[in-house]
Amino acid sequence: MKNFLLNNVSLDSLTTLFSQAPVALALLMGEAQVVEIANQQILDLWGKDEKVIGLPLLEALPEIKDQEFPNILKGVYNTGITYKGNSVRAMIEKSGVLSECYFDFVYAPIFNNGIITGVSVVATEVTEKVLSEQKLRESEIRFKELMEISDYSTGIYTGEDLIIDFANDQMIRTWGKDKSVIGKKLEDALPELQGQPFIKILKDIFKTGIPYIAKEDKVDLVVDGILQSYYYNFSYKPLHDDQGAVYAIMNVAMDVTELVNARKKAQSNEYEYRTLAEAMPQMVWTADASGKIDFCNKNMMELLDCKEDEIKNVDFTRLIHPEDLISLKATWEIAASNKSNFELEYRMLDMQTGGYIWFLSRATPVVENGEIVKWIGTSTNINEFKNLVTQKDTFLGIASHELKTPLTSLKLYAQVLERMLRKTGDEKNAEFAKKMDMQVIKLTSLIGDLLDVTKINSGKIHLNQSNFDFEKLVKETVEELQMSTLHKIELSTENVGMVFADQERISQVITNLISNAIKYSPEAEKVMVEIKNEGNSVNFMVKDFGIGMPEDKKDRVFEQYYRVSGDEQSTFPGLGLGLYIASQIVERSEGKIWVNSILGKGSTFCFSLPKVQS
Repeated sequence: MKNFLLNNVSLDSLTTLFSQAPVALALLMGEAQVVEIANQQILDLWGKDEKVIGLPLLEALPEIKDQEFPNILKGVYNTGITYKGNSVRAMIEKSGVLSECYFDFVYAPIFNNGIITGVSVVATEVTEKVLSEQKLRESEIRFKELMEISDYSTGIYTGEDLIIDFANDQMIRTWGKDKSVIGKKLEDALPELQGQPFIKILKDIFKTGIPYIAKEDKVDLVVDGILQSYYYNFSYKPLHDDQGAVYAIMNVAMDVTELVNARKKAQSNEYEYRTLAEAMPQMVWTADASGKIDFCNKNMMELLDCKEDEIKNVDFTRLIHPEDLISLKATWEIAASNKSNFELEYRMLDMQTGGYIWFLSRATPVVENGEIVKWIGTSTNINEFKNLVTQKDTFLGIASHELKTPLTSLKLYAQVLERMLRKTGDEKNAEFAKKMDMQVIKLTSLIGDLLDVTKINSGKIHLNQSNFDFEKLVKETVEELQMSTLHKIELSTENVGMVFADQERISQVITNLISNAIKYSPEAEKVMVEIKNEGNSVNFMVKDFGIGMPEDKKDRVFEQYYRVSGDEQSTFPGLGLGLYIASQIVERSEGKIWVNSILGKGSTFCFSLPKVQS
């Protein structure tokens, strides 16, 4: 080691140089990788003190034994090939705690008379950079992913003439030059620096000894024959000789051009996004993975009566109507768990008027690496629409009640007329009276559906729940329906036990599903009904062989007024309320309802109810 030289600098001077360097440096000697020199920066990065100097690396840092670094160092020592790592994850024990850190580093072989005697380590901790990159990527994910930051570059300039004494490959590439620049004056090697402040700054450091650190400074360099602008984080660190005089300056630079340009682009995109958000009539917002809102447009700030920097402190649970809060939380949890879209109507407090307003909120999760990183959502004021719906329901409720009385009388008259005509032997006209009675029954059923919907929408539907034998109810209902249809209702049952629900309403659901199966399979001869045990639930299924429906329509059949049509809309009359009412009854009975269907081959409607545990 006595003959070890670096640009005519002795080992002692090299030790001093390393200790004063603005980056973490170390020398590992021999195949055992003994820590010969380690400056304070690298000791700090390792979380160790000077006691590790003189120890083999794996004794100094036993925690890296199963990490990749020993093998990499061994490879550099054996092959003489420099290794460069960028943003490499390492687990380092600091103050007794194993910490996750990230580093840019270079492992370079050390030669003595042509023989590899050790490895030099140059490292920069970029944990903050990596975490910053991750944070920036989260905020800019809707526009584009953050570009990687390139390697750092190192140069040493000696004397006030700034002779380029050393420049690593990264620096050479940064300058767009070749190794011939070594030994030249910096201003001669890079004439494009004239008129830029860097030569003066470097010469001033020789006079003052004060280091210079820059962040994202713009530098114009001629690369590939073209003058181009780049951005760097760099430092000019004076190197002192034994008398304390500055004899050289170490320049360590990191190219952050892509980062700066990406941030400018993100800022531009953010401005465009905010401009678009402000132009929309809806409330536009974003939220973090947990659902906490971190941005909203002016429409939402006006509703909340707050400023942009106050939005993160708003407790939205206190603004949601108490009757809607439970449903909102449940719906949000399902969307977050399934990483699916969120959609819900709920009431939110208007801070300016003190009243509640109906909103339809929709949110889409932004998923990265299988995890939600952000939500992007809108909230639309539907208060006027809800008021119109309420008025409509009120009108339908009143109209339905008013219609029931004359319809009851009309039904009675039709039945009396039928009996009178049959007594006189006028069978033909008696049949007409019977058909009139049947049409009155259909009309009464439609009015009943309208009344049920108005009760459901107003929250006034009442369920008279009790324990009853589910299998018995299904058999009785199927028997009644079989008497009024030419379709064969094939029934397959098993003893499923008791359920706790409104028996009359569940019979209504069963009737609706079987009647629909018959109605929508006019060319078929049968429908199939099955009930069976399924864990702690009972399952009811009715299968038809009718028109079926496409995959994208099957979930809509449980919406209000939605009707499945055949070749002609008039083929299957009805208001489209039966399945909506059925779904509401089942769900309010703590059950589930769903449909499986293939277009042109038929549908299978199912619902399940929890069993009464004995």
